[in-house]
Amino acid sequence: WLHLLEQRLQQQVPELKVVNAGVSGDTTSGGANRLPGLLKTYSPELVVIELGGNDGLRGTPVKLIQRNLITMIEAAQGSGADVLLVGMQIPPNYGPRYAEALGQLYPTLAEQYKTMLLPFDLLAKISTAPGMMQDDGIHPSAAAQPLLADLLAQPIQSWLTSRSK
Repeated sequence: WLHLLEQRLQQQVPELKVVNAGVSGDTTSGGANRLPGLLKTYSPELVVIELGGNDGLRGTPVKLIQRNLITMIEAAQGSGADVLLVGMQIPPNYGPRYAEALGQLYPTLAEQYKTMLLPFDLLAKISTAPGMMQDDGIHPSAAAQPLLADLLAQPIQSWLTSRSK
């Protein structure tokens, strides 16, 4: 979906480049460790943080996820980049208290650090549509990739528009 996202965004800003710094199976700890080097290498104007789902599936304490997300947000903002935080949730069978705490973490941090937020409930529409998830019920299928690109493009296009004013 990142390639599709880049294509959509380049319609608005032809020279725009999307860097895929994601690592399959990554956690917020991995992202927090890798981000400083990525910020130096690419000097991005916008950092999209879409991590925490794998942490949740592993039962990582929400306080640790929070600390790692804060580390990434502060590093990105400290480098002069804006941040788009992508909300995460896990299935309720992990315990309602844990699932709720993880789900509430993202809007809370977005408000506290004045970041943009793509709420998970927008992503959840994909996960509940027939044929949009792989057999594991966790990962989006190939058919979902254009929808994911569209969802992410919306807040980024708004950000681009606000930057050009």
